[in-house]
Parts: sequence; C-alpha cells; structure tokens
Amino acid sequence: MNTEIALSVKSINKYFHEPSTFHVLKDISFEVMKGEFTSLIGKSGSGKSTLLYLLSTMDNDYEGEITINGELVTGKTQNKLAAFRNAHIGFVFQFHYLLPEFTALDNVMLPALKLGRKSREEIRHDAMTNLKLLGIEEQAPKQANKLSGGQQQRVAIARALINEPAIIMGDEPTGNLDTKNTDIVFDIFRQLAAERGQTIITVTHDPEFANKSDRVLELSDGELL
Repeated sequence: MNTEIALSVKSINKYFHEPSTFHVLKDISFEVMKGEFTSLIGKSGSGKSTLLYLLSTMDNDYEGEITINGELVTGKTQNKLAAFRNAHIGFVFQFHYLLPEFTALDNVMLPALKLGRKSREEIRHDAMTNLKLLGIEEQAPKQANKLSGGQQQRVAIARALINEPAIIMGDEPTGNLDTKNTDIVFDIFRQLAAERGQTIITVTHDPEFANKSDRVLELSDGELL
C-alpha cells in the first residue's frame, strides 16, 4: 500500500442546532492512506452519514480540519468546494442518480465534460475504458432506465471514476443490491484499490461487506471507537 495520505481528519466536531443543540460528531481524528479501502460502520444515528457528508465537502459547517490529497479543504468557499469535489472526489450512492433518458456512456461522460480538462473524444475513450473495466461495455449505448439495478450501480461507479478522483466515497453503495450484485460491487472496489491505488471510503450497514475491506472505522454516538 502507498504511504501517501489521501485524507486527513483532525479534531472534527459537528453540532446540529435544531430543535436544540446536539453534539453529533465528537473530536474525530483519523487518516486514510492512498489505495486503502475503508468502511465506516455504526448504528443508525451514530453519525457515519454526517461524517461522510463532511468528508465529501458537501457540508462545511464544522470545527476541525479536513485535508484531501494534500489540500486543506476547510474554509474554502462553496464554489471552490464544488470545483474541488468534481476534480478530486467520486461519489457512489445507494441510489445511482443516473439520468434515465441518457445512455450509460453519456452518464459516465458527464462529470468529465463538466470539468473540461479533456476533449470529448478523450472523455469518451476514458468512459468506455471504465465501462469495460466494470464488465458492462456492451451496455454503453443503452438508456440508463433500460438497465438492471446492478448494471446501473456499475455505471454509477464508472461515472465516479471518470475524473480520476483521489477518493471514491460511497454512501450505502450496495444498499439496494442483492447478494450477487453486492459481491460484484465489492470485488470492483477491491480491484480498484489494489490495481489502481484508488482510495475508497464507504458507509455501509452490511457487516460482511465492511469486514472484507482493508479497514473498518466504527462510530458510536458520534465518537470513533
């Protein structure tokens, strides 16, 4: 495994103020190395999804510091965070959020077209490479709503990879999948970490999924166990 730090979290505290002040995350500190596959677990209400939301830079209302890919993201403006996310973080959610009328290929290409670093031809080539890596290249011309649930989730992973992000973050990425497709998605993540040095952080309720990853971080009542 690489010795580079992909993500550093220092003394994170998060409060909700409605209806009354509640201390959600309590003095959380940890590091994730490049190429590490980490699962975040904990009971409902433990704070794991809140923590992922902070790590993903979608929520910047917290105390402490978060550094991603060597860059301090704490304190950046919303516009800068949006640009940073598109360039450095890939997302895989429980629901795939594909555009139903677009083809699988078009869905994968979208974040790269938005980033605008490469030509359309290069992006198309990268998108096809990712679909091939995930074993669904033959689904490229199909509309997203014509694909099975497992295929849609693999398209979502291909989309998450398109900008070569420092980190892929998953929020219950197998929550809607059957056992067979859960195993496929796990194997894809494992392969990405091992072969591409891809850093992966997933929130999961699935203990089997978590226990097979490189490392498990467990939250309980807002504290890291």
